[in-house]
Amino acid sequence: MSDSAGNEGSGTAVPPAAGDGTRAVRAGLPEPVKHEPTLPGPVFAAHFHLPGEPTGPYAYGRDENPTWTHLERAIGELEAPGGEGVETLVFASGMAAISSVLFSQLRAGDAVVLPSDGYQALPLVRAQLEEYGVEVRTAPTGGDAQLDVLDGARLLWIESPSNPGLDVCDIRRLVEAAHARGALVAVDNTLATPLGQRPLELGADFSVASGTKQLTGHGDVLLGYVAGRDAEAMAAVRRWRKIVGAISGPMEAWLAHRSIATLQLRVDRQNASALTVAQALRRRPEVSGLRYPGLPDDPAHKIASEQMQRFGCVVSFTLPTRARADRFLDALRLVDDATSFGGVRSTAERRGRWGGDAVPEGFIRLSVGAEDPADLVADLLRALDESAD
Repeated sequence: MSDSAGNEGSGTAVPPAAGDGTRAVRAGLPEPVKHEPTLPGPVFAAHFHLPGEPTGPYAYGRDENPTWTHLERAIGELEAPGGEGVETLVFASGMAAISSVLFSQLRAGDAVVLPSDGYQALPLVRAQLEEYGVEVRTAPTGGDAQLDVLDGARLLWIESPSNPGLDVCDIRRLVEAAHARGALVAVDNTLATPLGQRPLELGADFSVASGTKQLTGHGDVLLGYVAGRDAEAMAAVRRWRKIVGAISGPMEAWLAHRSIATLQLRVDRQNASALTVAQALRRRPEVSGLRYPGLPDDPAHKIASEQMQRFGCVVSFTLPTRARADRFLDALRLVDDATSFGGVRSTAERRGRWGGDAVPEGFIRLSVGAEDPADLVADLLRALDESAD
Protein backbone atom coordinates (compact mmCIF):
# COMPACT_ATOMS: atom_id res chain seq x y z
CA MET A 1 0.00 0.00 0.00
CA SER A 2 0.93 3.61 -0.42
CA ASP A 3 2.66 5.41 2.45
CA SER A 4 0.33 8.36 1.92
CA ALA A 5 -1.58 9.65 4.91
CA GLY A 6 -4.81 8.05 3.76
CA ASN A 7 -3.36 4.52 3.82
CA GLU A 8 -1.01 4.58 6.83
CA GLY A 9 0.08 1.28 8.33
CA SER A 10 0.00 -2.22 6.99
CA GLY A 11 -2.92 -3.66 8.95
CA THR A 12 -3.63 -7.36 9.08
CA ALA A 13 -1.80 -9.03 6.21
CA VAL A 14 -3.95 -10.97 3.74
CA PRO A 15 -1.90 -13.32 1.52
CA PRO A 16 -1.98 -12.22 -2.14
CA ALA A 17 -3.12 -15.70 -3.16
CA ALA A 18 -6.04 -15.72 -0.71
CA GLY A 19 -9.51 -16.36 -2.07
CA ASP A 20 -12.03 -13.59 -2.63
CA GLY A 21 -14.06 -14.56 0.42
CA THR A 22 -11.05 -14.53 2.72
CA ARG A 23 -9.90 -11.20 1.32
CA ALA A 24 -13.31 -9.58 1.65
CA VAL A 25 -13.71 -10.72 5.26
CA ARG A 26 -10.20 -9.63 6.31
CA ALA A 27 -9.63 -6.59 4.08
CA GLY A 28 -8.49 -3.41 5.81
CA LEU A 29 -8.53 -4.75 9.36
CA PRO A 30 -5.93 -3.23 11.70
CA GLU A 31 -3.36 -5.27 13.57
CA PRO A 32 -5.09 -7.02 16.49
CA VAL A 33 -4.80 -5.33 19.88
CA LYS A 34 -5.89 -7.10 23.03
CA HIS A 35 -9.33 -6.01 24.23
CA GLU A 36 -9.88 -3.81 21.17
CA PRO A 37 -12.59 -4.55 18.55
CA THR A 38 -11.51 -6.36 15.42
CA LEU A 39 -13.09 -3.59 13.35
CA PRO A 40 -12.82 -0.28 15.25
CA GLY A 41 -15.95 1.82 15.37
CA PRO A 42 -16.34 5.06 13.41
CA VAL A 43 -14.20 7.99 14.51
CA PHE A 44 -16.28 11.16 14.73
CA ALA A 45 -13.78 13.99 14.77
CA ALA A 46 -13.49 17.34 13.07
CA HIS A 47 -10.09 17.95 14.64
CA PHE A 48 -7.39 15.94 16.41
CA HIS A 49 -4.85 16.79 19.11
CA LEU A 50 -2.02 18.43 17.20
CA PRO A 51 0.61 20.13 19.37
CA GLY A 52 3.74 21.50 17.70
CA GLU A 53 4.36 20.95 14.02
CA PRO A 54 1.42 19.55 12.01
CA THR A 55 2.99 16.20 11.15
CA GLY A 56 1.41 12.75 11.16
CA PRO A 57 -1.61 11.26 9.44
CA TYR A 58 -4.51 12.99 11.19
CA ALA A 59 -4.83 16.72 11.61
CA TYR A 60 -8.25 17.86 10.37
CA GLY A 61 -11.41 15.94 9.55
CA ARG A 62 -11.73 17.16 5.96
CA ASP A 63 -8.30 15.75 5.10
CA GLU A 64 -8.12 12.38 6.84
CA ASN A 65 -10.00 10.14 9.23
CA PRO A 66 -8.94 6.77 10.74
CA THR A 67 -12.23 5.19 9.62
CA TRP A 68 -11.49 6.20 6.03
CA THR A 69 -8.01 4.73 6.37
CA HIS A 70 -9.33 1.25 7.18
CA LEU A 71 -11.90 1.40 4.38
CA GLU A 72 -9.44 2.74 1.82
CA ARG A 73 -7.01 -0.02 2.68
CA ALA A 74 -9.79 -2.61 2.36
CA ILE A 75 -10.88 -1.40 -1.07
CA GLY A 76 -7.26 -1.23 -2.23
CA GLU A 77 -6.73 -4.85 -1.20
CA LEU A 78 -9.75 -5.86 -3.29
CA GLU A 79 -8.86 -3.77 -6.35
CA ALA A 80 -5.21 -4.88 -6.40
CA PRO A 81 -4.53 -7.90 -4.17
CA GLY A 82 -0.93 -7.80 -3.02
CA GLY A 83 -0.37 -4.69 -5.13
CA GLU A 84 2.25 -2.28 -3.86
CA GLY A 85 1.93 1.42 -4.47
CA VAL A 86 -1.85 1.42 -4.87
CA GLU A 87 -3.61 4.36 -3.24
CA THR A 88 -7.34 4.49 -2.61
CA LEU A 89 -9.42 7.54 -1.72
CA VAL A 90 -13.05 7.43 -0.60
CA PHE A 91 -15.62 10.09 -1.44
CA ALA A 92 -19.13 11.14 -0.47
CA SER A 93 -20.67 9.49 -3.55
CA GLY A 94 -19.85 7.82 -6.83
CA MET A 95 -20.34 11.09 -8.69
CA ALA A 96 -17.91 12.82 -6.33
CA ALA A 97 -15.33 10.15 -7.20
CA ILE A 98 -16.00 10.46 -10.94
CA SER A 99 -15.78 14.25 -10.79
CA SER A 100 -12.52 14.11 -8.85
CA VAL A 101 -10.74 12.23 -11.62
CA LEU A 102 -12.16 14.23 -14.50
CA PHE A 103 -11.70 17.68 -12.99
CA SER A 104 -8.30 16.99 -11.43
CA GLN A 105 -6.76 15.54 -14.58
CA LEU A 106 -8.24 17.75 -17.32
CA ARG A 107 -7.45 21.34 -18.25
CA ALA A 108 -8.86 23.79 -20.79
CA GLY A 109 -7.76 22.64 -24.25
CA ASP A 110 -7.58 18.96 -23.28
CA ALA A 111 -9.78 16.32 -24.88
CA VAL A 112 -11.56 13.52 -23.06
CA VAL A 113 -13.35 10.46 -24.47
CA LEU A 114 -16.52 9.44 -22.65
CA PRO A 115 -18.91 6.55 -23.39
CA SER A 116 -22.05 7.68 -25.19
CA ASP A 117 -24.01 4.89 -23.48
CA GLY A 118 -22.73 5.32 -19.94
CA TYR A 119 -24.26 6.45 -16.67
CA GLN A 120 -27.06 8.94 -17.18
CA ALA A 121 -25.30 11.74 -15.24
CA LEU A 122 -22.41 11.82 -17.73
CA PRO A 123 -24.20 14.32 -20.03
CA LEU A 124 -24.26 16.73 -17.07
CA VAL A 125 -20.54 16.17 -16.61
CA ARG A 126 -19.99 16.73 -20.31
CA ALA A 127 -21.75 20.09 -20.21
CA GLN A 128 -19.62 21.23 -17.27
CA LEU A 129 -16.38 20.09 -18.87
CA GLU A 130 -17.23 21.93 -22.06
CA GLU A 131 -17.92 25.08 -20.07
CA TYR A 132 -14.37 24.78 -18.74
CA GLY A 133 -12.95 24.52 -22.25
CA VAL A 134 -12.45 20.74 -22.36
CA GLU A 135 -13.26 19.00 -25.65
CA VAL A 136 -15.58 16.05 -25.02
CA ARG A 137 -15.82 13.19 -27.51
CA THR A 138 -18.19 10.26 -27.15
CA ALA A 139 -18.55 6.79 -28.63
CA PRO A 140 -20.42 3.62 -27.62
CA THR A 141 -18.87 1.03 -25.34
CA GLY A 142 -19.55 -1.94 -27.62
CA GLY A 143 -17.15 -2.84 -30.40
CA ASP A 144 -14.36 -0.84 -28.73
CA ALA A 145 -15.74 2.16 -30.63
CA GLN A 146 -13.97 4.64 -28.35
CA LEU A 147 -10.75 3.75 -30.18
CA ASP A 148 -12.01 5.71 -33.19
CA VAL A 149 -12.01 9.04 -31.32
CA LEU A 150 -8.97 8.54 -29.11
CA ASP A 151 -6.23 10.41 -30.99
CA GLY A 152 -5.03 13.46 -29.09
CA ALA A 153 -7.12 12.78 -25.98
CA ARG A 154 -5.75 13.37 -22.50
CA LEU A 155 -8.09 10.91 -20.79
CA LEU A 156 -10.19 7.91 -21.82
CA TRP A 157 -13.17 7.09 -19.61
CA ILE A 158 -14.41 3.51 -19.86
CA GLU A 159 -17.60 2.09 -18.39
CA SER A 160 -17.65 -1.68 -18.79
CA PRO A 161 -20.16 -3.21 -18.42
CA SER A 162 -22.05 -0.09 -19.40
CA ASN A 163 -25.02 1.10 -17.39
CA PRO A 164 -27.78 0.36 -18.27
CA GLY A 165 -27.18 -1.38 -21.62
CA LEU A 166 -24.58 -3.89 -20.34
CA ASP A 167 -22.22 -3.60 -23.30
CA VAL A 168 -18.60 -4.57 -22.71
CA CYS A 169 -15.37 -3.38 -24.31
CA ASP A 170 -11.90 -4.93 -24.38
CA ILE A 171 -10.31 -2.97 -21.55
CA ARG A 172 -6.78 -4.25 -22.18
CA ARG A 173 -6.97 -3.27 -25.83
CA LEU A 174 -8.27 0.22 -25.09
CA VAL A 175 -5.71 0.77 -22.33
CA GLU A 176 -2.82 -0.22 -24.59
CA ALA A 177 -4.08 2.07 -27.36
CA ALA A 178 -4.63 4.98 -24.99
CA HIS A 179 -1.24 4.67 -23.33
CA ALA A 180 0.44 4.46 -26.75
CA ARG A 181 -1.16 7.84 -27.49
CA GLY A 182 -0.16 9.33 -24.14
CA ALA A 183 -3.65 9.23 -22.62
CA LEU A 184 -4.66 8.22 -19.11
CA VAL A 185 -7.41 5.62 -18.63
CA ALA A 186 -10.11 5.52 -15.97
CA VAL A 187 -12.53 2.61 -15.69
CA ASP A 188 -15.89 2.89 -13.94
CA ASN A 189 -15.98 -0.44 -12.13
CA THR A 190 -19.29 0.07 -10.34
CA LEU A 191 -21.32 -2.66 -11.99
CA ALA A 192 -18.58 -5.30 -11.87
CA THR A 193 -17.15 -4.58 -8.37
CA PRO A 194 -13.53 -5.58 -7.64
CA LEU A 195 -14.68 -9.20 -7.42
CA GLY A 196 -15.98 -9.02 -10.97
CA GLN A 197 -12.98 -7.36 -12.60
CA ARG A 198 -9.88 -5.44 -11.59
CA PRO A 199 -9.18 -2.54 -13.95
CA LEU A 200 -5.77 -1.77 -12.44
CA GLU A 201 -4.64 -5.30 -13.27
CA LEU A 202 -5.93 -4.73 -16.81
CA GLY A 203 -3.63 -1.72 -17.07
CA ALA A 204 -5.95 1.18 -16.22
CA ASP A 205 -4.60 4.19 -14.35
CA PHE A 206 -7.74 4.64 -12.24
CA SER A 207 -10.45 2.31 -11.02
CA VAL A 208 -13.46 4.39 -10.03
CA ALA A 209 -16.74 3.22 -8.56
CA SER A 210 -19.87 4.08 -6.68
CA GLY A 211 -19.74 2.16 -3.42
CA THR A 212 -23.45 2.93 -3.08
CA LYS A 213 -24.24 -0.08 -5.26
CA GLN A 214 -23.14 -3.71 -4.84
CA LEU A 215 -19.92 -2.97 -2.97
CA THR A 216 -21.94 -2.07 0.13
CA GLY A 217 -25.12 -3.77 -1.06
CA HIS A 218 -27.75 -2.67 1.45
CA GLY A 219 -29.11 0.49 -0.12
CA ASP A 220 -28.27 2.61 2.92
CA VAL A 221 -24.89 4.20 2.12
CA LEU A 222 -23.81 6.82 -0.41
CA LEU A 223 -20.11 6.36 -1.18
CA GLY A 224 -17.56 6.51 -3.97
CA TYR A 225 -13.88 5.74 -4.39
CA VAL A 226 -10.89 6.12 -6.68
CA ALA A 227 -7.98 3.66 -6.70
CA GLY A 228 -4.78 4.22 -8.67
CA ARG A 229 -1.06 3.50 -8.87
CA ASP A 230 0.34 6.78 -10.21
CA ALA A 231 1.37 8.86 -7.19
CA GLU A 232 1.25 12.18 -9.03
CA ALA A 233 -2.16 11.54 -10.55
CA MET A 234 -3.57 10.38 -7.21
CA ALA A 235 -2.09 13.43 -5.46
CA ALA A 236 -4.17 15.57 -7.83
CA VAL A 237 -7.27 13.54 -6.98
CA ARG A 238 -6.55 13.94 -3.27
CA ARG A 239 -6.09 17.69 -3.71
CA TRP A 240 -9.44 17.90 -5.53
CA ARG A 241 -11.15 16.08 -2.66
CA LYS A 242 -9.66 18.56 -0.20
CA ILE A 243 -10.68 21.59 -2.27
CA VAL A 244 -14.23 20.43 -2.91
CA GLY A 245 -14.73 18.75 0.46
CA ALA A 246 -16.55 15.79 -1.08
CA ILE A 247 -15.76 13.54 1.86
CA SER A 248 -17.51 10.51 3.27
CA GLY A 249 -18.92 10.70 6.77
CA PRO A 250 -17.24 8.34 9.25
CA MET A 251 -20.47 6.42 9.84
CA GLU A 252 -20.92 5.80 6.11
CA ALA A 253 -17.29 4.69 5.82
CA TRP A 254 -17.67 2.30 8.75
CA LEU A 255 -20.90 0.84 7.37
CA ALA A 256 -19.22 0.34 4.01
CA HIS A 257 -16.27 -1.48 5.56
CA ARG A 258 -18.56 -3.69 7.60
CA SER A 259 -20.57 -4.51 4.48
CA ILE A 260 -17.50 -5.51 2.45
CA ALA A 261 -17.10 -8.55 4.71
CA THR A 262 -20.12 -10.15 3.01
CA LEU A 263 -19.28 -8.96 -0.51
CA GLN A 264 -18.20 -12.32 -1.88
CA LEU A 265 -21.24 -14.07 -0.41
CA ARG A 266 -23.61 -11.46 -1.85
CA VAL A 267 -21.91 -11.23 -5.23
CA ASP A 268 -21.85 -14.98 -5.79
CA ARG A 269 -25.51 -15.38 -4.80
CA GLN A 270 -26.72 -12.38 -6.82
CA ASN A 271 -24.66 -13.23 -9.90
CA ALA A 272 -25.88 -16.82 -9.96
CA SER A 273 -29.46 -15.67 -9.51
CA ALA A 274 -29.07 -13.06 -12.27
CA LEU A 275 -28.06 -15.79 -14.70
CA THR A 276 -31.05 -17.89 -13.63
CA VAL A 277 -33.38 -14.92 -14.11
CA ALA A 278 -31.90 -14.10 -17.52
CA GLN A 279 -32.36 -17.69 -18.67
CA ALA A 280 -36.01 -17.59 -17.58
CA LEU A 281 -36.71 -14.25 -19.26
CA ARG A 282 -35.21 -15.31 -22.58
CA ARG A 283 -38.03 -17.82 -23.00
CA ARG A 284 -40.72 -15.12 -22.88
CA PRO A 285 -41.95 -13.88 -26.29
CA GLU A 286 -42.76 -10.36 -25.02
CA VAL A 287 -39.17 -9.84 -23.83
CA SER A 288 -36.75 -8.41 -26.37
CA GLY A 289 -33.22 -7.02 -26.21
CA LEU A 290 -32.32 -9.20 -23.25
CA ARG A 291 -28.77 -8.51 -22.06
CA TYR A 292 -26.67 -10.23 -19.43
CA PRO A 293 -22.92 -10.73 -20.04
CA GLY A 294 -23.05 -14.11 -18.32
CA LEU A 295 -25.33 -15.60 -20.98
CA PRO A 296 -23.18 -17.63 -23.41
CA ASP A 297 -24.93 -16.09 -26.44
CA ASP A 298 -24.85 -12.50 -25.16
CA PRO A 299 -22.93 -10.23 -27.58
CA ALA A 300 -20.59 -9.23 -24.75
CA HIS A 301 -19.96 -12.70 -23.36
CA LYS A 302 -16.72 -13.53 -25.15
CA ILE A 303 -14.87 -10.38 -24.12
CA ALA A 304 -16.48 -10.35 -20.67
CA SER A 305 -15.36 -13.91 -19.96
CA GLU A 306 -11.77 -12.95 -20.81
CA GLN A 307 -11.56 -10.02 -18.39
CA MET A 308 -14.26 -10.61 -15.77
CA GLN A 309 -14.39 -13.14 -12.97
CA ARG A 310 -18.10 -12.50 -12.32
CA PHE A 311 -20.70 -10.91 -14.59
CA GLY A 312 -22.74 -8.75 -12.24
CA CYS A 313 -26.24 -8.71 -10.83
CA VAL A 314 -27.97 -6.52 -13.43
CA VAL A 315 -30.15 -7.85 -16.25
CA SER A 316 -31.69 -5.54 -18.84
CA PHE A 317 -34.53 -6.15 -21.27
CA THR A 318 -37.32 -4.38 -23.13
CA LEU A 319 -41.07 -4.87 -23.00
CA PRO A 320 -43.22 -3.86 -25.99
CA THR A 321 -44.55 -0.55 -24.64
CA ARG A 322 -44.19 1.93 -21.82
CA ALA A 323 -47.62 0.95 -20.52
CA ARG A 324 -46.70 -2.74 -20.46
CA ALA A 325 -43.49 -1.98 -18.60
CA ASP A 326 -45.35 0.09 -16.01
CA ARG A 327 -47.95 -2.64 -15.49
CA PHE A 328 -45.18 -5.22 -15.12
CA LEU A 329 -43.42 -3.16 -12.47
CA ASP A 330 -46.68 -2.57 -10.60
CA ALA A 331 -47.40 -6.31 -10.56
CA LEU A 332 -44.09 -7.31 -8.96
CA ARG A 333 -44.20 -8.32 -5.29
CA LEU A 334 -40.60 -9.29 -4.50
CA VAL A 335 -38.95 -6.58 -6.62
CA ASP A 336 -39.05 -2.94 -5.53
CA ASP A 337 -39.66 -0.25 -8.14
CA ALA A 338 -36.59 1.83 -7.32
CA THR A 339 -33.49 3.26 -8.91
CA SER A 340 -29.89 2.17 -8.19
CA PHE A 341 -28.74 -1.45 -8.26
CA GLY A 342 -26.65 -4.02 -6.43
CA GLY A 343 -28.66 -4.31 -3.23
CA VAL A 344 -29.66 -7.49 -1.43
CA ARG A 345 -33.29 -6.62 -2.19
CA SER A 346 -34.12 -6.86 -5.89
CA THR A 347 -35.09 -3.65 -7.66
CA ALA A 348 -36.27 -2.77 -11.14
CA GLU A 349 -37.22 0.37 -12.99
CA ARG A 350 -38.21 1.69 -16.37
CA ARG A 351 -35.08 3.65 -17.20
CA GLY A 352 -36.79 5.88 -19.73
CA ARG A 353 -38.59 7.72 -16.94
CA TRP A 354 -35.40 9.67 -16.17
CA GLY A 355 -34.87 10.90 -19.71
CA GLY A 356 -31.07 10.56 -19.61
CA ASP A 357 -30.61 7.16 -21.24
CA ALA A 358 -31.01 6.42 -24.96
CA VAL A 359 -33.26 3.40 -24.35
CA PRO A 360 -36.73 2.34 -25.54
CA GLU A 361 -39.71 3.41 -23.43
CA GLY A 362 -40.26 -0.19 -22.35
CA PHE A 363 -36.63 -0.76 -21.29
CA ILE A 364 -36.27 -2.36 -17.84
CA ARG A 365 -33.13 -2.45 -15.71
CA LEU A 366 -33.47 -5.28 -13.22
CA SER A 367 -31.08 -5.60 -10.28
CA VAL A 368 -31.20 -9.13 -8.92
CA GLY A 369 -30.93 -9.36 -5.15
CA ALA A 370 -30.29 -12.15 -2.69
CA GLU A 371 -33.79 -13.61 -2.54
CA ASP A 372 -34.28 -17.27 -3.42
CA PRO A 373 -33.89 -17.46 -7.20
CA ALA A 374 -36.93 -19.71 -7.63
CA ASP A 375 -39.08 -17.14 -5.82
CA LEU A 376 -37.72 -14.31 -7.96
CA VAL A 377 -38.32 -16.16 -11.21
CA ALA A 378 -41.87 -17.04 -10.15
CA ASP A 379 -42.57 -13.41 -9.27
CA LEU A 380 -41.19 -12.10 -12.55
CA LEU A 381 -43.07 -14.60 -14.68
CA ARG A 382 -46.31 -13.97 -12.80
CA ALA A 383 -45.90 -10.22 -13.26
CA LEU A 384 -45.34 -10.73 -16.99
CA ASP A 385 -48.51 -12.77 -17.19
CA GLU A 386 -50.57 -10.27 -15.22
CA SER A 387 -49.28 -7.29 -17.19
CA ALA A 388 -50.26 -8.72 -20.57
CA ASP A 389 -52.79 -6.72 -22.62
